[in-house]
Amino acid sequence: MNQRRGALASIILAVIFWGFSFISIKISVAVLPPMSLGAARFALAVAFLWIVKKLTAPEERFDPRDFPYLAGAGLAGVTAYFYFENNGVMRVSASEASIIVATIPVFTMIAESLFPGKDGRRRIALRRWTGAALSVAGVWLVAGATFAISGSIAGYLFMLGAAMSWVLYCFLTRPLFARRSRIYIVFWQSVFGFVGFLPFAALEAPGWNRPDPVVLLHIAYLGIFCSAIGYWFYARALEVLGVATATVFVNLIPVVTVAAGFVFLGERLAPVQWLGAAAVLAGVYLATLEGSRRD
Repeated sequence: MNQRRGALASIILAVIFWGFSFISIKISVAVLPPMSLGAARFALAVAFLWIVKKLTAPEERFDPRDFPYLAGAGLAGVTAYFYFENNGVMRVSASEASIIVATIPVFTMIAESLFPGKDGRRRIALRRWTGAALSVAGVWLVAGATFAISGSIAGYLFMLGAAMSWVLYCFLTRPLFARRSRIYIVFWQSVFGFVGFLPFAALEAPGWNRPDPVVLLHIAYLGIFCSAIGYWFYARALEVLGVATATVFVNLIPVVTVAAGFVFLGERLAPVQWLGAAAVLAGVYLATLEGSRRD
């Protein structure tokens, strides 16, 4: 039970970090193009995780047998995810982006049903489907006061690509927990994801602008808290809670995003948004009711 509580605390912190990330991305992409921003934040993440790995698991060496999972997860959950997300956030509002990301739990549960783990096909409990559906409905309400089809169709497609990339990341990461530490997994995924950014960043080099101190702070936040610590915490939740349950927590991100917009951008919260936040919280609660049993 203590392990489960620790995993729940980890994923809640990760969600808080990621909820604020939409604002930091919106500010940072005005100076650095999307893939250059991804390279910058994951350069910081790799450096931070390397220090942590040296302190906690210095003897754990890279095993070539893990390459397909580590490289695949890194390229899907880091390079491809942020390619789609950063390009999407450039074209739609932060609230709209967070709405589309809310489809991740539903896609994950569908994939979990179609492609179960080593234990074979397992039926996901009805309460988890209900919780996922309720949380998605809540996300729409949270952003409902400001949501409009205001961005380009390409922006919505980019955000959908981000959602699908994250689902793939989760399923490629899952088999590694049986034989590797979390810091090993997250460090090497970040390395491969960072390498994946480099060709794109080189192409974007003519569009670079010099960041001011405020932008540098946003990039540091994205690199250390959202990329390094956030992925580390999320990996803990994946290992303990399972894929289907962990991804439902993603739908708390819009609640944090809207709250951040209220505090830092002066956006007003309508009653329907408070109702939506309550629905998201209720959906997440339903998805985690099954005690310590994993998905």
